[in-house]
Amino acid sequence: MKKKNKLGKFFTLPVIISLSVLIVIILAVLFAAFLATHDPLALSMSESLQGPSSAHLLGTDKTGRDIFSRLLFGGRTTLLGALGVVIISVIIGIPLGLFSGYFGGKVDMVTMRISDMIVAFPSLLLAFVFVSSFGRGLMNAVVAVGIIYVPMLAKLTRSLVLVEKNKTYVEASRAIGYSHFQIIFFQILPNCISTILVQLTLDIGYAILDLAAMSFLGLGIQPPTPDWGAMLEEGRIYLSTNPLIALAPGITIIITVVAINIFSDGVQSYLDPSHRKLPSVKKIRRLVGVAHE
Repeated sequence: MKKKNKLGKFFTLPVIISLSVLIVIILAVLFAAFLATHDPLALSMSESLQGPSSAHLLGTDKTGRDIFSRLLFGGRTTLLGALGVVIISVIIGIPLGLFSGYFGGKVDMVTMRISDMIVAFPSLLLAFVFVSSFGRGLMNAVVAVGIIYVPMLAKLTRSLVLVEKNKTYVEASRAIGYSHFQIIFFQILPNCISTILVQLTLDIGYAILDLAAMSFLGLGIQPPTPDWGAMLEEGRIYLSTNPLIALAPGITIIITVVAINIFSDGVQSYLDPSHRKLPSVKKIRRLVGVAHE
């Protein structure tokens, strides 16, 4: 019964709506090959800059490519790129934070000073420098943004470990002969997962915005591959004559990021005990009375 009540508090109307939106977007992206009405790369100059119709649901761009089909396939590039960013930050950032917080000393000092140096620069500006140095393209953009996210996740993980490592269960684990590896990854990490999970959910939304910004500036995905940020850049010059070319990817990015943020808030409220409602005074008195009896 208690579990059902907790789930009931989690599945509020905003969370349900955001989760439904995310499921629809993910399914549309996964089954883009079946839902797309045209080849996203097919050119047709005779159908250039057409408005919405039965043949082209959202119209066409300057080269006659179907906007709806490009939106579906562009979602694959954008979402997979954002997922790649988060995976890179997890693989590097979480172990760094765990070891830095657990061992402290010189390991902690060196790791945190390097993190401070990276965080001190504007994130997108540093990503632009990396991509400009190593070349344009989706992979380089994902790696660059992923590296930018590492210090933030490492600092969060370190702060959680600093609290957990002084608790009784860690001392008990040392007393019964657990190795440092076992304590870090099998005792401390599971107790940090809930907070880290919330941060990773938010990072996916931020990564979508950052990758879209890089594609918009021509540093991310390169034409003719469809991508929401690149589509936004291609359609900006037609805002006055054919605004749907830019509005379609722009609105899709907004809806996706807002849905992720709302869902993340719901996850945080469910996982964080401090966000849950305390029992009423009457209920506490009733429980105390039962205990005395």
